[in-house]
Amino acid sequence: MNIRGRNTTLTKIMLAKLHTLTLLGIDACPVEVEVDISPGISEINIVGLASPVVKESIQRVTRALENSGFTSPGNSVLINLAPAEMHKQAASFDLPIAVGLLAATGQIPQDRLEEYMIVGELSLEGNVRPIRGALSMALEGGKLRAQRPRLRGLVVPRANAPEAAVVEGMEIIAVSSLSETVGFLTEDLDLEPVPSRLGELYEQLSRYDVDFADVRGQEMAKRAMTVAAAGSHNMLMIGPPGSGKTMLAKRLPTVLPDMLPQESVETTRIYSSLGKIHADCPLLVTRPFRNPHHTISDAGMVGGGTIPAPGEISLAHNGVLFLDELPEFSRRTLEVLRQPLEDREVTISRATMTSTFPSDFMLVAAMNPCPCGYRGDTRRRCTCSVPVVERYLSKISGPLLDRIDIHVEVPAVPFEELSIHSTAPGTSSAEIRRQVVRAREIQAQRFGWADGLEPTARHKVRYNAQMTTRQIREFCQLDRDGVRQLRAAMNQLGLSARAHDKVLRMARTIADLDASETIRTEHLSEAINYRVLDRNYA
Repeated sequence: MNIRGRNTTLTKIMLAKLHTLTLLGIDACPVEVEVDISPGISEINIVGLASPVVKESIQRVTRALENSGFTSPGNSVLINLAPAEMHKQAASFDLPIAVGLLAATGQIPQDRLEEYMIVGELSLEGNVRPIRGALSMALEGGKLRAQRPRLRGLVVPRANAPEAAVVEGMEIIAVSSLSETVGFLTEDLDLEPVPSRLGELYEQLSRYDVDFADVRGQEMAKRAMTVAAAGSHNMLMIGPPGSGKTMLAKRLPTVLPDMLPQESVETTRIYSSLGKIHADCPLLVTRPFRNPHHTISDAGMVGGGTIPAPGEISLAHNGVLFLDELPEFSRRTLEVLRQPLEDREVTISRATMTSTFPSDFMLVAAMNPCPCGYRGDTRRRCTCSVPVVERYLSKISGPLLDRIDIHVEVPAVPFEELSIHSTAPGTSSAEIRRQVVRAREIQAQRFGWADGLEPTARHKVRYNAQMTTRQIREFCQLDRDGVRQLRAAMNQLGLSARAHDKVLRMARTIADLDASETIRTEHLSEAINYRVLDRNYA
């Protein structure tokens, strides 16, 4: 984008350098902004693989400078964004470009430009607007500070300051306008760094609005969810409309352990990269729950776009992905879930770049037993023929079902349990959570996680559901009665061979809930009962 005119008032070549950051996927990368002004035709050019959004910034920046009382450069201006081979996206370059122009024209000194990285979008009147990815930028700034002794902090839009301040060890300077930014850099205005409120945020935001006690009846389904949460098992609920499947799924995050700080930051930066973080909730400290509609596209589910962006499976990272009406999803959309469920991350490749997004989530799905929804319901007659039911169930592929450990039936709730006069209290989230935390502590000891998370956590076994075949042999040994019982289940109940390992993994989790070192027959029996599709729908 060029701005042309005739002005030769500047006779001395001037150069300014400052530092900013750009977002690639969910990661921030450092960028050096160089502004060179020399005598000649009034023209402003940007080089360095700038996107149209960045090139258009010249129009915003020049108007913002003039409307803020500064002078626009009237000579030949060349702005270089280095490294040149990296694509530059978004409008977060507005503020650093404006500051660079002011420094290059001598309107502000360059003394403090080495001390602070600058990001922000400008309005035409010179106000600073919020940007995406402020948390990732602060994290990257913290890493760069160790390499650059003079670097002290990051100048960000005021709306992004609480989010960026989560990163300790970096001075986060909040600004509302270009004039305020200039005042800070010239030391005419004293702006205190925004304090980190990590502990306060955990205390304020680590609450859920729902509870399992709200669910009337369905104690068997609650027990299945307890097992799923304890061992991080994927789960499929089968039942008629209105039986409470969605209500149960929404409450699953309430029984999972508290998010560790590393998990909160990793999840928050995904939301931040998509602009889904608000100033009143700068850090996600509760487990995310995502419930995409069955019309969602492949790219919407796993991520995509010309510049890859995270999808629903990454937004559910460290939380729950709920797929309601599972057979109604496109078969292709469901198939793309297979690799992320195994690897706990997804890699999206494009001609110009490759991005990897974390996707360590629990999959919870729900479906009706047949198209009309009333197969096996004693209250209403099913109108579906056998071929119709088979066609309906065949929409879910075997390889996907192979990655879902628990299949549980959720029947209609009787009136006696729904009645407002019923005084029987349901199992609460707090009660279930205590059981889940105890079971996960046992698994932490088993798999060597007692000392907490490591940076490469997603690539290691953390829970029973992730056990390899070798680990199953080591930790899921059965006595003679257990072997006979499992053999009977395989032969008499029609359990498939692929269900064998899943039954053992679930039995190990159920034993952990009982704080039992060995898998007993009652643990194995309960695990076998969680293979409904193998028994009743095969």
